[in-house]
Amino acid sequence: MRPAELPAFDMGVVTAASSGGFEFGQGELRKLWSQGGQYVSAYQSFAWFYAVNSGQISIRNAMKGPSGVVVSDQAGGLDAVAQASRQIRKGTSLVVTGAVDASICPWGWVAQMAGGRLSTSDEPAGAYLPFDARARGHVPGEGGALLIVEAERAARERGARIYGEIAGYGATFDSKPGTGRAPGLRKAIELALGQAGADPRDVDVVFADAAAIPELDRVEATAISEVFGARGVPVTAPKTMTGRLYSGAAPLDLAAAFLAMRDGLIPPTVNVEPDPGYGLDLVASRPRTARVRTALVLARGHGGFNSALVVRTLRRAS
Repeated sequence: MRPAELPAFDMGVVTAASSGGFEFGQGELRKLWSQGGQYVSAYQSFAWFYAVNSGQISIRNAMKGPSGVVVSDQAGGLDAVAQASRQIRKGTSLVVTGAVDASICPWGWVAQMAGGRLSTSDEPAGAYLPFDARARGHVPGEGGALLIVEAERAARERGARIYGEIAGYGATFDSKPGTGRAPGLRKAIELALGQAGADPRDVDVVFADAAAIPELDRVEATAISEVFGARGVPVTAPKTMTGRLYSGAAPLDLAAAFLAMRDGLIPPTVNVEPDPGYGLDLVASRPRTARVRTALVLARGHGGFNSALVVRTLRRAS
């Protein structure tokens, strides 16, 4: 697809971000503190802004349709894809969506350390171990994925390769700690399944958020078990191979889910020795061959964001 071949107002951009352009911003602030304001680039005004990816993608490709940005920490990537789907339902033909994040720099490290969720392990192979008794936090990464979401008819008319459909979405927000109210992840899963018109038995794999914080892993495992039953569905966390990419993590999981459907192969959760106490059928160590028609992707953001997205193959997909 060449954007120039499509009507500009038929193409939109919806992305997510959790940290903005940290490295560039850090350099410009260093100039401000050490040399003075006259040495700070004018690009500083937007380079560290959350919406810069949506803006630059739309400007460079003349995409003048409905656009926006979502900020909900590590749940943002799923929320952006859901917003893109809404725009498709409203009549936009095509939306570029997803997220990328890049916050590994001294300034970014300080912010992440303050969150108290970074791994405390010095051993690379044992640093990021969700659903493992040895879990001690996550390893951050940089990157993500951008996806093309479009109306099925438009995709078929231009001969696009269709990997699958976005079938259902649910989002909730956890109550304030200490209220005694249950976490909202299970409800988000149920909302996504309901919108998709899917039964839990239809789901072939769950791509987990995989916080690698024992209490958060317990919340996620409980939600999955309550919906699907103990060891009732294969669960995987391929982000153990990339680190947590913040808002970019869930779109990359979505891409992996579509490839799992195409190839009949569930990617593994590497280095992990599953703790049986979580009651999960964790795909660990090596990929698992399976027929994948429907997948559930989960994401959670710091502060209580919960998002769930159901994707599945199209019967007539090429």
